[in-house]
Amino acid sequence: MTGKKKTILIGSPESYINRELSWLSFARRVLSLAEDATTPLLERVKFAGIMGMLYDEFSMKRMGGLRRRIEKKKVSISSDGLTAQQELHVSRRELRRQTDKLCNLIEDDLRPALARAGIPILEYEQLNAGQRAHMRQYFDESVEPILTPLAVDVGHPFPFISNLGLNLGLQINDRGRKKPHFVRIKVPPNRPRWIEVPGGGYIPIEQVIGNNLDLMFSTAKRIEFFQFRVTRGAKDNPWDRIPVTEEEPDLLPGSIIGMVTAELRARKFAGVVRLQVSEDMPESMRAWLTEQLDADPEDVLIWKGLMNLTDLVKLQPVGFPELRDPVHKPVTHPRLKQLDARNTNAIFDEIRRGNFLVHLPYHNFDTSILRFLQSAARDPGVLAIKISIYRTSSQSPIMQALIEAARRGKQVAVFVEITARFDEAPNIAWGEVLEKAGVHVVYGMKRLKTHVKLCLVVREESDGIRRYVHVSTGNYHAGTARLYEDLGILSCDPDLTDSVAAVFNELTGSISAPDYGNLLVAPHNLRERFTELIQREAEHGRAGRPCGIRAKMNQLQDTKIILELYAAGQAGVPISLNVRGMCCLRADVPGLSENIKVFSVLGRFLEHSRIYRFENGGEPEFYIGSADWMRRNLDARMETIMPVLDKHIKKELEHMLDVYESDNMTAWDMLPDSTYLRRTPAKGEEPRPSQERFIREAAGVKGQSQGPE
Repeated sequence: MTGKKKTILIGSPESYINRELSWLSFARRVLSLAEDATTPLLERVKFAGIMGMLYDEFSMKRMGGLRRRIEKKKVSISSDGLTAQQELHVSRRELRRQTDKLCNLIEDDLRPALARAGIPILEYEQLNAGQRAHMRQYFDESVEPILTPLAVDVGHPFPFISNLGLNLGLQINDRGRKKPHFVRIKVPPNRPRWIEVPGGGYIPIEQVIGNNLDLMFSTAKRIEFFQFRVTRGAKDNPWDRIPVTEEEPDLLPGSIIGMVTAELRARKFAGVVRLQVSEDMPESMRAWLTEQLDADPEDVLIWKGLMNLTDLVKLQPVGFPELRDPVHKPVTHPRLKQLDARNTNAIFDEIRRGNFLVHLPYHNFDTSILRFLQSAARDPGVLAIKISIYRTSSQSPIMQALIEAARRGKQVAVFVEITARFDEAPNIAWGEVLEKAGVHVVYGMKRLKTHVKLCLVVREESDGIRRYVHVSTGNYHAGTARLYEDLGILSCDPDLTDSVAAVFNELTGSISAPDYGNLLVAPHNLRERFTELIQREAEHGRAGRPCGIRAKMNQLQDTKIILELYAAGQAGVPISLNVRGMCCLRADVPGLSENIKVFSVLGRFLEHSRIYRFENGGEPEFYIGSADWMRRNLDARMETIMPVLDKHIKKELEHMLDVYESDNMTAWDMLPDSTYLRRTPAKGEEPRPSQERFIREAAGVKGQSQGPE
């Protein structure tokens, strides 16, 4: 006889999912896209490359963070009751399981499929004599001159091995030496990874190097080569090291740049958190490398097949449209289609007609957000532009527009977040370029990372000064605007523009405002307002009034918000959470969260927008903005969430949430045991992949606001 299952109590360790394992659960769902045989082959290869990036990031950030906690002997326990050592153990085990699965997928499935399609990734042994001669000439002329062999012996200490680089460890038997000696060669990242082979296909550059080393070491009797790759832990936010005292530390102008620059140097030399070695490497060399790198043997991964999988994203053979997703062409927003592109007044006139919502990548970034900035740069009536930059592209047209605006005499202020993880160096470089053009550049706030996505334009018009704003869920990045799903609202509503102006005054002047109007701003009132909104739904539920919470976000981790959601669900509030990635809340658990559903949508575009809907007794309220329900977003960052008051945009957001809810192809439902199950159409049911539906609707101008009535 089976005993009654124990009820999980709100706030108990069992009521939370481990953060690291939830992150890896998201990675496993992405891996399934590479495994899916119904996905076009080159898209599967691309997803395999994305998996390489995800595992690199997890190793650097999450594994690195756990290692630091252990080294500092921090005794903190995770919400689900694990020590850092226990978390590291379960994370290692799951990461190893997933990477083994990925390697097997590439070697046993994707590479054979590429060969059948006529674009093989070849082994050197598969080349014929003519192809080998071609590769030997390529090596001699284009690769060998830039290689630097580094020996390890009495006169040569073990070299520094850079983060995420691909390396060859050579074992050379040389004339005059009794024992083989070790030489390291770094595979040059400034040479193509995939070298085209005459007659078709590609060969990895490391095989071209390894099989032609006799041209470098002509006296060697025998040369063996093996691959290895080192991952170093990403350091903490530099602000975390500033002492918290009653008086804030006085930081000299530009000192944050020095801090971040020092942080980048420290990251370069950070401790090893993962060592990947090719499966053919002798055990003696593997043990020696582990010792030389001061790596934990538990962090050594014996790797099957191709290494440095991130380069698979760059495998882009010409042609083969049948092996790719149909080309996506964003459309111009219907409110902007008829505007004269040469008229800088046109987009401002249209915004004055009423707020409108831009949905990327379905709407064209260039003809909406970029046009807004370019028009502001060139329009004679524009006096000032203020914008926050978190991540942007290397050849950013947004930055070029800001530079043009400054050169035309406009006041331009740019808040550049130079502690944006892994984008610090390009952001510092852009800041220097902007300053030289006369732009006012602010580089950061004390102990707070700035994650707001805002732009403010000040314009002189016939009836006085008017301000225009763009409030976004995504970055001002022309590249990711074609790959990330995001939302943005263009508006000149005075209440909203006043609130945004107050945020910019805090960003540039370091003085918080007494009131931000209806705008939710972290770390000031965002947590409190979200808590109030969830508790209000619980009150409606207990009173029998219409209630409900529907939300879309990237991550859900904050324990206090999770507690409020559990309490609201137990008060009868139906809750539906579309959480793309990590989610530490347990959904649909009897006695804990029967009224809470969690699902995740994964497709060709990265879901990145945040939408929050509260039923509010039958008068629904909508919010969009930059913040997830994560502790860092609510307490340790500058974030903004705006209420959506326009009835047309509310209708659009409602439709978007409905489309995601009805997705029966690319949505995954969380089960009570915290695993995820992919939805599939029932027999005879029409497939409803949400992203494809948005593509069709944007092209057909269906479900989009045409402007105020």
